[in-house]
Amino acid sequence: MSAVISTIIVNYNAGALLRSCVDSLLSCPLEIEIIVVDNASKDGSLDALRGLPGVQIIENPTNVGFAAACNSGGRVASAPFLLFLNPDCCFKPGTLVTLLEALREGERVGMVGGLLANSDGTEQAGGRRAIPTPWRSFVRAFWLASFSDRWPRLFFDFHLHKQPLPDHAIEVEAISGACMMVRREAMQDVGEWDEGYFLHCEDLDWCMRFGQQGWKILFVPSAQITHALGVCGRSRPVFVEWHKHKGMIRFYKKFFRNQYPGALMGLVVVGVWLRFGLVATYYSAKRAGQALGFGHG
Repeated sequence: MSAVISTIIVNYNAGALLRSCVDSLLSCPLEIEIIVVDNASKDGSLDALRGLPGVQIIENPTNVGFAAACNSGGRVASAPFLLFLNPDCCFKPGTLVTLLEALREGERVGMVGGLLANSDGTEQAGGRRAIPTPWRSFVRAFWLASFSDRWPRLFFDFHLHKQPLPDHAIEVEAISGACMMVRREAMQDVGEWDEGYFLHCEDLDWCMRFGQQGWKILFVPSAQITHALGVCGRSRPVFVEWHKHKGMIRFYKKFFRNQYPGALMGLVVVGVWLRFGLVATYYSAKRAGQALGFGHG
């Protein structure tokens, strides 16, 4: 029987979580093709998968980044629907059925995602969101969203998880690349992931392009995915933040360069790198404190 869904998992030192993720896929009632693309992991996480029937492993000799790994997995996928899934995700057997039903609801539904949850069941940020335009990012960075009650259109927070959870699937501007099911036809129309991003913002880029091509993106609250946020990058926080901020600048320049005056875009770029400097300083100081025995976190 041919697969209904091809799942592409990009792994980088996910440890035991990778096998848990694959196990949740194997318990799904649908026919699923599982493709694990490994970005030169050093933790032996692949060992638990070797010999598993139905699991294809692509081993990259170096870390090529998330987008490039997604593309390499997508190119060998055979199913009409593709699920891009982080290795730190797991879910109950019926979850993918729910997502697939939503994706099949209309011929212009190109992408769906579920409710990303912490281990205690609380909703994470990112599973449903608006596109973070430079202005929206400015509002969030300087805590101006507190004025949204009075001026909701002006001081809008692009993270939607603080809003009441809807009781049905709703259309949103963006979902998270941690769990993203797409229609092959839509992917062929929009194009592959942009490999100019190494880590972070490539999912926003893809959502932006899906929207530009007229494909709908749905958030499905009844499909809950437990997500151990940030596990793969926890050992190298400054490295992760560097690529996150670099990706933000690429995203802004790619989609908003012509919508904002040059001087304002310059300020946005400066602001992004100032923020990176503050975050990097925080993590460096934290690590130094731990090395000296001042902290345990």
